[in-house]
Amino acid sequence: MSKLYIVPTPIGNLDDITLRAIKVLQQVDFILAEDTRTSSFLLKHLGIEKRLYSHHKFNEHATAASVAEAIGEGREVALISDAGTPGISDPGFLLVRTCVEAGIDVETLPGATAFVPALVQSGFPCDRFCFEGFLPQKKGRMKRLEELKSETRSIIFYESPFRVVKLLEQLAETFGTERKFSVSRELTKKFEQTIRGTMAEVLAHFVENEPKGEFVVVVAGADKPEKEAKKNRYPKQE
Repeated sequence: MSKLYIVPTPIGNLDDITLRAIKVLQQVDFILAEDTRTSSFLLKHLGIEKRLYSHHKFNEHATAASVAEAIGEGREVALISDAGTPGISDPGFLLVRTCVEAGIDVETLPGATAFVPALVQSGFPCDRFCFEGFLPQKKGRMKRLEELKSETRSIIFYESPFRVVKLLEQLAETFGTERKFSVSRELTKKFEQTIRGTMAEVLAHFVENEPKGEFVVVVAGADKPEKEAKKNRYPKQE
């Protein structure tokens, strides 16, 4: 039966592709890619020759319906992004929603996504967390940070090397310089690095050392309010 496959791709190390992902990419009729040049390199590495079509944030509104129509006519289609799982801070949501509304099967393969290893190796609680991805660049940015200031769960942000220092400065201004942070870059690659410490310590590191690579910023949750001491139901008699 025809369907849409959501296929995660490596976030850096090409050996992280799963056997099942390779099998799906080999069997589908065509592949939708965020950047066909980047995906062509991956497919060549895997020895897969398949027709690629662009599907990115600038054209997904216009192409989602036609892709769903092609699947409805019997085609099998895979959606991949440049790195990680489509739909997680990458194009994918609109196409999935269109297919779901049209009654088309959608199958999502498990696989790479950057925030999971960054969170796990941060040393902060992983049982509950708040994923924010990329913050708005302008409107609503500081308001959102203020809303997150009292969040008690671990908080995860994505940021580019060109804006990560600005993000850290804004987090220090809003959350305070003593809040604990863990900043990971170049995950799964040769120069992978994670810097942990207080906000002041982490910010100082990246002010002195030019940021390179894609960043995942993990912030420790705010301290939970102390519970009020339970009142003694039976006060001691004098």
